[in-house]
Amino acid sequence: MTGGVNLPLQLSQKEKMLLQDQQAHEDICIQKYTSYAQQATDPKLKQLFNSHAQQEQTHYDTVGQILQGQVPNMQQQGAQGQQQIGMSMGLGMNQSQFGLSQGSNDDQALCQDMLMTEKHVSGTYDTTIFECQDANVRQALNHIQKEEQQHGEGIFNYMKQKGWYQPQ
Repeated sequence: MTGGVNLPLQLSQKEKMLLQDQQAHEDICIQKYTSYAQQATDPKLKQLFNSHAQQEQTHYDTVGQILQGQVPNMQQQGAQGQQQIGMSMGLGMNQSQFGLSQGSNDDQALCQDMLMTEKHVSGTYDTTIFECQDANVRQALNHIQKEEQQHGEGIFNYMKQKGWYQPQ
């Protein structure tokens, strides 16, 4: 066997289906974070949501690479994730698309929805990771899941600081 030859991934139908679901989840996260960043009244929350939207775009792109049969380079992903601006910024989405009333600029409700979303997305990565055959794909998805958990932690900490989340 010659070194440096990377054969394309051969994904099973189940892997493809789970990865397509994860990519759809990432798309929703991008849309929500982008929309909610525009709605948030606190500049710190706007910044948090914009940062998460950019990372979600990197996740979306990484899952797309895997679906195309490529193993992503995780060394480059961290640097790119910090610099990359999400392609879906400025989608023109409004609050009613995610069940929030028009004219309501409730930062607490935005945070509650995103925390719930991050819990769901992180949980669905568990199943996808366990179903993937390739160790490099599992590693890439574990990396994404860890970042999803960090997003949830950031929102949790913001809410706790504001007195909106009482863990007791």
